[in-house]
Amino acid sequence: MATPSKPNMTPKRNAMPTQDAKARARNFDEVALGYTEEMAIDEANRCLSCKNMPCVEGCPVRIHIPAFIEKIREGDFEGAYQIITKSSSLPAVCGRVCPQETQCESKCVRGIKGESVGIGRLERFVADWHNTFCTDDPARPAPNGHRVAIVGSGPSGLSCAGDLAKIGYEVTVFEALHTAGGVLVYGIPEFRLPKRIVAKEVDTLKKLGVKIETNVVIGKTLTVDELFDMGYEAVFIGTGAGLPNFMGIPGEALCGVYSANEFLTRSNLMKAYLDDPTTPIRKGGKVAVVGGGNVAMDAARTALRLGAEKVSIIYRRSMDELPARREEVEHAIEEGIEFCVLTNPTEIGGYYNPDDPRDPRNGFVTSITCEKMRMGEPDERGRRRAIAIEGSKFSMDVNTVIMSIGTSPNPLIKSTTEGLEVNRRGGIVVSEDGLTSRRGVYAGGDAVTGAATVISAMGAGKVAAKAIDEALSSN
Repeated sequence: MATPSKPNMTPKRNAMPTQDAKARARNFDEVALGYTEEMAIDEANRCLSCKNMPCVEGCPVRIHIPAFIEKIREGDFEGAYQIITKSSSLPAVCGRVCPQETQCESKCVRGIKGESVGIGRLERFVADWHNTFCTDDPARPAPNGHRVAIVGSGPSGLSCAGDLAKIGYEVTVFEALHTAGGVLVYGIPEFRLPKRIVAKEVDTLKKLGVKIETNVVIGKTLTVDELFDMGYEAVFIGTGAGLPNFMGIPGEALCGVYSANEFLTRSNLMKAYLDDPTTPIRKGGKVAVVGGGNVAMDAARTALRLGAEKVSIIYRRSMDELPARREEVEHAIEEGIEFCVLTNPTEIGGYYNPDDPRDPRNGFVTSITCEKMRMGEPDERGRRRAIAIEGSKFSMDVNTVIMSIGTSPNPLIKSTTEGLEVNRRGGIVVSEDGLTSRRGVYAGGDAVTGAATVISAMGAGKVAAKAIDEALSSN
């Protein structure tokens, strides 16, 4: 075990090693390469071990951040991992995709006069170190005799399953797709979150005793009522928000217009990036991605790696209002993606040959018409409005348009489960502890809130797991 080092008062955090931008723009290998042991210890020494621990308050799953960083400082990387996993079932995932800059790191005292401690980078390092060097299976707790069903194997479902399994529950996760992981496998690209990382985290849960049943569509294959008939005493719904939104502008039905959800699912889950894919996807040409969130960045960077000659992100507000993580925006810019901000689409144009209705080019995207915008006064939520500038319309030649303007909860569960209250946006209505309007049915994550972050979904899964345990253990 290493001897603790002196505090590191350097104002800047250790930079994350990354692939060269030109090289990575044409491959699907992970962009960020991770800290070395020396870098991790050096970064850990920047932590002041604050007594009031503001960083913990910023973490949706309440990881004891100073404690795990102290273990890194001592060189006890496995000890750091054990502290993290008391609160988080997916540390290697969270270390990669959580927006730490707006959560734990935003509360870090070191950020007042410099850069905050790289908490997310340290979490990733610890999880990767454990996965590389530790081969022992986690200890299975003694069964407590209670059975719980989890619907959906995304972040909220896996978090709920992990917390319950650790205290002896017999947990079965039902997943509609053929691979467990939810948005972690179908939505987030390989270059940001390698699928082997997700598979490893899922495998750890299986070793804790969690059963995972794939290709089961709750609401079709089985209903929530039938799960109770099978002997499950509680059901947690974590089905995410997989229903894509569209703008309702002319041309959205043309060939070559994708939702970001479909585009990323075809590439990530169905391996459309392979030379001989089993599912079709448009590659090459000029691509326009409409939207400015993390999903838009993922879609744009994926299109580039699929061979696009030019990728443009079209966003109606300014760069200052972009909701995507700064790191993802910076990576996209480095890779050569164009940002057309203060720009809003009004129509998608297509090809049609009136002399030959059988022309194979008929019905395919050829252009996107946009108008320039300006920022106006704040709306009722405090966000500045984007206002169209009269007479500013222009067209861009494109072959593919990817709509990335948000998603809504899938309506299948609510339409097949009697007595389940939902709000006007389709989200399941829950109490503070995740309980729905149906007795014994809990919900959390994007199925409740609409599209949000991985870590917030995990936090909801933890809250529901605690409530389920309190309800069932009192029986």
